[in-house]
Amino acid sequence: MRAVVVHGPGDVRVDLLPDPVPGDGEVVIAMEWGGICGSDVSYWRHGGSGTAVLKHPLVLGHEVAGRVASVGRGVTGVEVGQPVTVHPAELVGPEALPERLAGRTNLHPRVRYFGSAALHPHTDGGFSEFRAVRADQLRPLPDGVSTRRGALAEPLAVALHAVNRAGALAGRTVLVNGAGPIGALVVAAAKHRGAGTVIAADLAGPALRIAERLGADEVRNLAIGDSLPADVELVFEASGAPGALGPVLHATARGGTLVQVGNLPGEPAPAALGDLVTREITWIGSYRFVDEITDALGDLAAGLDVDPLITHTFDLDDAAAALAVAADRKSNSGKVLLRLGGEVNE
Repeated sequence: MRAVVVHGPGDVRVDLLPDPVPGDGEVVIAMEWGGICGSDVSYWRHGGSGTAVLKHPLVLGHEVAGRVASVGRGVTGVEVGQPVTVHPAELVGPEALPERLAGRTNLHPRVRYFGSAALHPHTDGGFSEFRAVRADQLRPLPDGVSTRRGALAEPLAVALHAVNRAGALAGRTVLVNGAGPIGALVVAAAKHRGAGTVIAADLAGPALRIAERLGADEVRNLAIGDSLPADVELVFEASGAPGALGPVLHATARGGTLVQVGNLPGEPAPAALGDLVTREITWIGSYRFVDEITDALGDLAAGLDVDPLITHTFDLDDAAAALAVAADRKSNSGKVLLRLGGEVNE
């Protein structure tokens, strides 16, 4: 089978690998679509993502969907041809979460995640024609949700987890700072969950136009002199830029809540944080998701339209070009998809 493999900084190849065979409790998926994430771009550009550093070649990709191709021994309730996406996390080791973290499996101390170099050996992702997965990682696609949309269930789950961390949204005014793919999906999720007014802010006009199509009631283009609104009770920071933290905290109302969904750097970086104290802001972190991927599929089936986020599609053999487009701010890309194979349905 063909697979998109990163070998080091600037070195991504389409390699030929053995076709997988399902083990006990596993199925093999014939992959159809994969979405390129910022971590995929980081592995390609830098040979690592955050604190995870490549030690050997890695198959990229954790935003994937396809159809069941074969079923291993002991698997029931799964049919060949069934359209599915995958929960990309697998908990590792016997450690139990403390009672205060009950159910918050995204905070487990050791997690294998599709397309991640965090552990050694690394965990290959799903940018390949086939991938064997544990049956309990499957999430069947509801009627009316294509595999193309199903590939966006994982990033939508990240957005939904952030929205869930914020509490009830009905009727509230929300600011989303950073309208990249995750920020745009936070906009969509917030509107779908009943937010009254959603304001999106970014430095890029094309990203803001996507945010509008996903439900933003108002946009602020910070590159042309627009300012952030004042005294917003609920704010999502989705840019991950330390320099944005000061203005975003200042835009948050006294006693308001700021949900940090943009991944901040792991090394020291200057940021103006004084308003965190003087405005008594509640600052909440949001990391990946628990099982909001199931909720994401339900929302997609209920009519949540994420299609405006998809701006580019490439064939698997053109993965290097796809990564370059996803990494280039001048490409005006939103979500870049790879056609991974099979009878791809739109």
